[in-house]
Amino acid sequence: MQLELRHLEAVRRIAEAGSLGRAAVRLGVSQPALSAQLRRIEQVTGGELFVRGRLGVEPTPLGDFVLSVARRVLSEMDALAAGTRAAAPHPTLRLGCIHLVLVDRLFGYLEKEFPGHEIDIAIEHSAITLTRMLGAGQYDAIFYGEVADHEVPLPDGVAARTLIPKEPACVRLSAAHPLAGQEEIELADLADETWTTLTDDGDGGPEAMADACRRAGFTPTLRYRIADRKMRWELIAAGRAVSLCQPTSPPAEGTVLRPLAGDPLTGRIRLAWNRAAVSERRAGLLYRAAARAYLDSIPNNTFYRAWWESRPELHPVLDWESRPEPHPVLDWESGPEPHPVLD
Repeated sequence: MQLELRHLEAVRRIAEAGSLGRAAVRLGVSQPALSAQLRRIEQVTGGELFVRGRLGVEPTPLGDFVLSVARRVLSEMDALAAGTRAAAPHPTLRLGCIHLVLVDRLFGYLEKEFPGHEIDIAIEHSAITLTRMLGAGQYDAIFYGEVADHEVPLPDGVAARTLIPKEPACVRLSAAHPLAGQEEIELADLADETWTTLTDDGDGGPEAMADACRRAGFTPTLRYRIADRKMRWELIAAGRAVSLCQPTSPPAEGTVLRPLAGDPLTGRIRLAWNRAAVSERRAGLLYRAAARAYLDSIPNNTFYRAWWESRPELHPVLDWESRPEPHPVLDWESGPEPHPVLD
């Protein structure tokens, strides 16, 4: 085996995190997989790179040497990527997304904000995969979700901004379901249902759903994990399952979308970008395109339009020139803020 950039990145992550467990989370891999990779790296370097200490893992003298070289090489590669993209007249914009409803309407707005640019958009099933690929330079920017209090860890060299600070989860169920006629549904009334969900992982959704159901007095029965949205909707229309959905989800034949009483589960939508590939100005254009795509989808559901209009503090600010000065506490890498602005 020869050392590759991903091996140097793994060594750097372990040193920065101070433990294999934390480093594995940041890299989006399992701890056993990272441990096995470290053993292979140590076989190539000829000795142990880390030893367990009182506060976690610490680099050995050999580890310190490998780390110094790894940091220098990775820094040079970042500079190379930034320089080549900056020299290109119209570099391809590489975007990664999870299954967010706004993606359906995003393309047209991206073309308006980035005329003449080639745009690549890929859908991933995991927020952790997205952030890992962003950190590795495979994406320039990503759109992803976080549920409840979960925060997706971001790699070095990445900035982030909250697009939508809060949206309530809704439930999609068959139009023939006994609860379909209600204006809103108590989560506890779904205790005996079979649930289906997307295969997304890393956004805190499964854990938040389990917590919300536990507070409502039951443990959800999750039987189907389906990546294809149309297939999920067909399953729901047939009355075989129910599912949590974004409130902006479009109508689907044979199903209805209903709000959950009391908003027991909420999420947010974020934009993150690689600073070496995307300037803050271009990040602002991405933000504006996504915000407009999201706003276009709000009329899908009357109940959500009323919910949204009663909460102006959640609305993204689209007027770039008249935006307020950023609050000194709310920097680009802070967590979700109550008033997202265009930068």
